[in-house]
Amino acid sequence: MVAQRIDGKVFAAGLREKIAGQVAALKDEHGITPGLAVVLVGDDPASQVYVASKGKQTVAAGMNSYEHRLPADAGQAELLALIGRLNADADVHGILVQLPLPAHIDEAEIINAIAVKKDVDGFTVANTGRLATGQRAMVPCTPLGCLMLLRDQLGDLSGKNAVVIGRSNIVGKPMAALLLADSATVTVAHSRTKDLPDVVRGADIVVAAVGRPQMIKGDWIKPGATVIDVGINRTDAGLVGDVDYDSVAQVAGAVTPVPGGVGPMTIACLLANTLTACCRANGLPDPEGLTL
Repeated sequence: MVAQRIDGKVFAAGLREKIAGQVAALKDEHGITPGLAVVLVGDDPASQVYVASKGKQTVAAGMNSYEHRLPADAGQAELLALIGRLNADADVHGILVQLPLPAHIDEAEIINAIAVKKDVDGFTVANTGRLATGQRAMVPCTPLGCLMLLRDQLGDLSGKNAVVIGRSNIVGKPMAALLLADSATVTVAHSRTKDLPDVVRGADIVVAAVGRPQMIKGDWIKPGATVIDVGINRTDAGLVGDVDYDSVAQVAGAVTPVPGGVGPMTIACLLANTLTACCRANGLPDPEGLTL
């Protein structure tokens, strides 16, 4: 048996099409255009590529894209002042500060300066707390994309044994909260977990977000399990995930590839969150099929 390949690129394209349709309806019926502001500090090459891609896809969905670039030596006060202006701008419904930030800037302070309703990354303490306690929140884009793929693949997640490998604030912790909210039984594993392969072997769902190239092998996987690979690792052999795709595909029921799996879902979910933030800011119902 060879696992089904979960095509995140195709799913994300359908999601972006749905978003574009709802953006067009929002313009026609209410005269409102969602706006996303992306802030980039410095000239990190990878960050520049991500920001350009986000801007392009924002415009393609019919939204307004606002790009703000600051030099690498920009001070904390300058960045906070920019965020303050964006918080007050009624045309901006979503604010994203591209990470990582230069070492002299306090990342947590910057993130928490973003207005909670405009925090389309879902990284503020307020949104994190709301998600953890089952309240309405802006959900981090990558875990949201993973959950959409899992629901599409498996339908009801209730009662499934899920193992999340990785405990980051960006993926691991919010992913665990989302799976719990869908009534899965969740284990969060990490670098200190004893007998990690044995822990993973009990899982119906595996979400790998540990940041180690091809760490999860086929003999770690329960036959028929669904494996979501969040890892993006640049190696001499090219871009690879945290999952050893070839060996895992011989055992799993379904698995996401890298590239072409979770990656495309992240930007699509950023657009979904921006549309959601716009609707909420204007007292309109949440967009259909884009929120939890």
